[in-house]
Amino acid sequence: MLKFVGWREWVALPDLGVPWIKAKVDTGARTSSLHASEVELFTESGFERVRFRLAPWQNSSLDQLTATADLIDVRSVRSSSGEAEERPVILTTLRIADTDVTAEFTLTRRDEMGFRVLIGREALRQGFGVDPGGSYLGVVPPDDIRSRNRENDDDDE
Repeated sequence: MLKFVGWREWVALPDLGVPWIKAKVDTGARTSSLHASEVELFTESGFERVRFRLAPWQNSSLDQLTATADLIDVRSVRSSSGEAEERPVILTTLRIADTDVTAEFTLTRRDEMGFRVLIGREALRQGFGVDPGGSYLGVVPPDDIRSRNRENDDDDE
């Protein structure tokens, strides 16, 4: 049975320590994408890893964190503007519509995008349908989290 999500949803990335972040659902994108800065590839105990800064709120440095994940690939990805870019790829848990799935995410700067996360087809194939007229059909965070997302701090101005 499919769970339906809207064109935008509140999601979580529990393996990365992110309890709430807004995402755009994009059936035109194959792989999901996550906003990341200060991306650093390194080797630890013989395994390729990636460390990066993640800021869950658009236009704000509030609640930033440093995340580390296994590097599963580096891929050439064509952005919506048509430019090819080499991006690190991680595999992590995505919680969407109160359901956990494992999803690949490319890491890239999404400063100019309206959402810090883009959910692509590969993640959606794991039991989700998309209602293009719907918004936030899944789990919605409490009011204080939603208002925190709308706050703007002075660090980014």
